Amino acid sequence: MKKQLHPQQYPFKTVPVQDACGMTLAHDMTEIIPAKSKGPAFKRGHQVQAGDICRLMRMGKNNLYVLDLDETQVHEDEAVFELASALAGPGVEFSATPSEGKLELYAAYPGLFRVNVDALTEFNMLDDVMCASIHTNTAVNKGDSLAATRAIPLVIDRENLDQATALAKSAYPIFSVSVFNPLKIRLAIIGNEVYDGLIQDRFQAIVEEKTAQFGAHVLEINILPDDRERITAQIQDYMKKETDLIITTGGMSVDPDDVTRESIEAVGFDEVHYSSAVLPGAMFLLGYTSDTAIMGLPACGLYHRTTIFDLILPRVMAGERPGKRELASLCHGGLCLNCPTCRFPNCAFGKSI
Repeated sequence: MKKQLHPQQYPFKTVPVQDACGMTLAHDMTEIIPAKSKGPAFKRGHQVQAGDICRLMRMGKNNLYVLDLDETQVHEDEAVFELASALAGPGVEFSATPSEGKLELYAAYPGLFRVNVDALTEFNMLDDVMCASIHTNTAVNKGDSLAATRAIPLVIDRENLDQATALAKSAYPIFSVSVFNPLKIRLAIIGNEVYDGLIQDRFQAIVEEKTAQFGAHVLEINILPDDRERITAQIQDYMKKETDLIITTGGMSVDPDDVTRESIEAVGFDEVHYSSAVLPGAMFLLGYTSDTAIMGLPACGLYHRTTIFDLILPRVMAGERPGKRELASLCHGGLCLNCPTCRFPNCAFGKSI
């Protein structure tokens, strides 16, 4: 069992605050002003002046610490740099100045934030360290906060710190941001009612808006009737044009006129997955060849602002190829509550872990 340090074993010398003039602070001193602010009033390294004494006492600081560290001990500010460096992978950066012993990690560029959740959990099982992050598979912008880490005690044992950084390095990268690829996208809008002009299509605007968020553009759009041969032929034509992603809309339900699924399967994709554990979006289709992905969007995309499309599109744009298990794992968190004011992606929808 690991030996725990008792308070008297820490390298602290307590100095009454009224005797602290000329002393250099060993850590940030936090000031809390109820209902207004919380933050460091004095930073580590600040030399206490006579005028600081009253403020420190108002903050409730009756005593201050002087540290005398040896080679087996690391101050929290130095330790947190080592922790952040071990946790941060491609597309993840952190600030140069810890705040109260904590460092935040940020997105270096827009992309899909990925977390090795199992490794992050194991990291947090270790003594004297912690790290918290936003959810994996979250689309982020440059500068977005991704995670924060710190050493728990003011002074951490070098042995514990080395153990934590070694674990993070062995699982590298625990955090990363994958850049969105400017995919070549082509769209097939399917349905007799749209093809015959009985109703006006609304899917085109939805698809164009959502793909543009990730830097892509729809290169070609065709409107087709519910005809197996014509749908299959159009998809085959798209594939001959070096298309990265084909999106079809409509024809995915159990209505006898809905033949989109069968038409896609007739093309001969290497894998096709029909249905997802998400509402709205249960009748979603996702398939792949070696060069092309295809998504079949059900009609729910017309009536709900956020659907399965919003969960899978950024992952495909970042180079992932989610399969049957990924579609099934979305069950936990896969129920949209259709809030009067949609807060996605800042809500639980699609957050399976």
